[in-house]
Amino acid sequence: MKKRILSLALVSALALSMTAVPAVYAESLAEEPAADPEIIEAPADGDTKIVVGATPSPHAEILEQVKAALEEKGWTLDIKEYTDYVQPNLALESGDLDANYFQHVPYLESFNEENNTNLVSAAIVHYEPFGIFPGKTASLEELPDGAKVGVPNDTTNEARALNLLEAQGLIKLKEGAGLLASVTDITENPKNLDIIEIEAAQLPRSLPDLDIAAINGNYAIEAGLSASADALAIEDSESLGAQTYGNVIAIRAGDEETDKTKALVAAVMSSAVRDYIAATYDGAVVAVF
Repeated sequence: MKKRILSLALVSALALSMTAVPAVYAESLAEEPAADPEIIEAPADGDTKIVVGATPSPHAEILEQVKAALEEKGWTLDIKEYTDYVQPNLALESGDLDANYFQHVPYLESFNEENNTNLVSAAIVHYEPFGIFPGKTASLEELPDGAKVGVPNDTTNEARALNLLEAQGLIKLKEGAGLLASVTDITENPKNLDIIEIEAAQLPRSLPDLDIAAINGNYAIEAGLSASADALAIEDSESLGAQTYGNVIAIRAGDEETDKTKALVAAVMSSAVRDYIAATYDGAVVAVF
């Protein structure tokens, strides 16, 4: 994917997309959990298969929890697993998928702009705290001068990683960089850290060659890394990253009101899924509905 900085217009679009939650889902964000939404019945004659692309963990695992509920309403959920962040969006745009579930809105908006796609969020499901994990160095205090630090090489996740490094006092970013932060926005680097941009999925397996790495929650989970037991630092629930990077069910623009979209979102936005997330991921995945 071509690397570039998010535009101010994109940030404005992000702010709108994150606040304009569809009314049918807005009540799920209230302090008191609402009753589970009703899953619409599948058509008696017609296409009853919902094909969804997802990264293996936690997204595909979470989707597995709604298969039975959808089947009760006549739907068949077909989960296609992907191990990268590009193909599931291309497959959705081309019509090979009905939806995907693996990304947050900033990445989705950036992907649309860079690839001339027209994908939108149907619902925000969870966020995964970004973590700093040890490689050759066991603690942040022990980081040597010139330590090698891995960060994701895609625009939005790199910004998230850099903000987490700044929160730990390891670097200082240009004032206001926020969601636009890149390595060129580092204004102070007292330890002369060597910030190495690596494809997000490769970061866990690159740890032996790095001192530390800031890793996306889903890739940390897939690698057997625990946010609570292994991470040297994680995003605070009030951090910019935690407040912004909720993972969404993405669909093609124009499919917001289809029966497939309504059924899938209703199935995922359930108390059973919320309880599963809380019981399974040890704080590495946090439901936002």
